Amino acid sequence: MGLMDSFKIRAALAKHQKGDIEGAKKDYEALIAEGNLKPAYLLPYSVLLLREGGDENFQKVKNLLAKIQRAPELSKDERSQLLMNYAVADWKLGNREKAVKLLESAHREHPCGLTYETLGYLYVETGDADKALSFNTEAYEYDDEDSITLDNLGQLYYRLLNDKAKAREYFEQAHTLKAGQIDTLWFLSRYDLEEGKTEAAIEKLETALGGRFSPLNHISREQVEQELKRLRAET
Repeated sequence: MGLMDSFKIRAALAKHQKGDIEGAKKDYEALIAEGNLKPAYLLPYSVLLLREGGDENFQKVKNLLAKIQRAPELSKDERSQLLMNYAVADWKLGNREKAVKLLESAHREHPCGLTYETLGYLYVETGDADKALSFNTEAYEYDDEDSITLDNLGQLYYRLLNDKAKAREYFEQAHTLKAGQIDTLWFLSRYDLEEGKTEAAIEKLETALGGRFSPLNHISREQVEQELKRLRAET
C-alpha cells in the first residue's frame, strides 16, 4: 500500500470518527472504486453500513468482506470482527441458521469478548433458553463486567425464563457499567412503568433515543420514539 493510499484511508477514518458519516462514506466508496480493498477501512465501513441498515447494505457488507477474508494483514481480533459483521448481515437478511453457525465457528477458532457478546445475544433471539443460558453463563465467567453479556443475561431471564426479578439484577449491573446501553434502558424502563414511575421511564427512554442503534438491538429507534410519544401523551 502506497503512501497516498495510506493517507486516503486515514482521512476517511478520521471523518468517520468525527461523525462525518456522509463524508466518510464518500471516501470509502472512492477507495473501493480505485480497487484499494483493505481491512483497515472496510471493517469500519461494514459497521457503518450495518448501522445504516437495509437489505442492499447488508448484502454489500457480505460482498465486501468476502473480498478481504483471506487478507494476510488481518489479526485474530480483526478476523473475529469480520466474521461477526458478515454473520450479522446474514442474520438481518434472514439467514439465521447460517449466521449462528458462522459465529460458532469463529468462536471455536478465537473465543473473545466480541463473539461471546454477539453469539450470546443471537442464542437469546433464537429462543433456545437452554443454549442461551449455558453460553451466556460461560460468557459471564469469561468477563463478569461486560455490559453486553450482562444485558444478554437480563434479556434471557426476562424474555425466555420469565424471571423478571433475576433479570433486573443483570440489567442494573449492566446499567452501572454502561449507562447509555439502549436495550438495558428499555427493559429498565419497563420496571419503572410497573412501579408507576413514568417520569423515570421517560428519562431512560430519552437517553436510549440519544444512543447509536445497531442491527443487534432488540428494540428499534422507532419503537422507542413511539413509546415516548405514548408516555408523554399520558402525563
